[in-house]
Amino acid sequence: MKNTVVTFKKAKADNMKQSMITAYDYSFAKIFDEAGVNAILVGDSVGMVCLGYEDTLPVTMEDMIHHTAAVARGAKNALVVADMPFMSYQTSVYDAVKNAGRLIKEGRAQCVKLEGGMEVIPQIKAIVDASIPVMAHLGLTPQSVNAFGGFKVQGKSSTAAQKLMDEARAVEAAGAFALVLECVPAKLAKKVSQNIGIPTIGIGAGNGCDGQVLVYQDMLGLFSDFTPKFAKKFADVGLMVRDAVGQYITEVSDGTFPSAEHEFKVDDDIVDTVK
Repeated sequence: MKNTVVTFKKAKADNMKQSMITAYDYSFAKIFDEAGVNAILVGDSVGMVCLGYEDTLPVTMEDMIHHTAAVARGAKNALVVADMPFMSYQTSVYDAVKNAGRLIKEGRAQCVKLEGGMEVIPQIKAIVDASIPVMAHLGLTPQSVNAFGGFKVQGKSSTAAQKLMDEARAVEAAGAFALVLECVPAKLAKKVSQNIGIPTIGIGAGNGCDGQVLVYQDMLGLFSDFTPKFAKKFADVGLMVRDAVGQYITEVSDGTFPSAEHEFKVDDDIVDTVK
């Protein structure tokens, strides 16, 4: 069944948890889509896991459009969500709507995700008014890493916890159809989830959320620079890839690859005519 913004919101009412996973290219998007994931996030995490940056800040609109378009070609049933990169929406409401429109028009996403609370309420409202669905993002917002002083759990004080609740209600009122909660204490994330009408998608926010999202490189063991506490490694594909490439190198070196089964044939008399 095709996953849409409508089915995503309905899932909360039906108490059906939604799965979301990142993807940045056609091949993986196709695999995840065929596996039956509800949503695919083309995250600005592409900057760290694919482009080698130390954070998400250098990622551009052109990067996001390029990767989103590739994912959209591979995803037939999953809801395709595209991250709005740093400084694509913070500068003005006009820029926010224009750049969100580019992700829909050029990237073929079905909705966009942007980070922040009260400070981006005008942007959320304007993008939604332009008929573009918005997924909000609170808690640890990686684009604010410098303001936070690093990647830290959010909402651990009474003031911070109340602020998170207030902002969750505010982004819902502004028109967001869903909310990502990142690196939020589990009990707080559960309470937020119970007190708003839109689905929450957790990443490092416990199982009280209405769904979960993970970066696929983390869950498949393909990114070894660091492993977040909240990431479960469901398979060590990285090890499998290293072993496979090691075997390939060995077989090339000793001449056992390619073998006859991998070769194309031609009649000897044709080769004999070559001088």
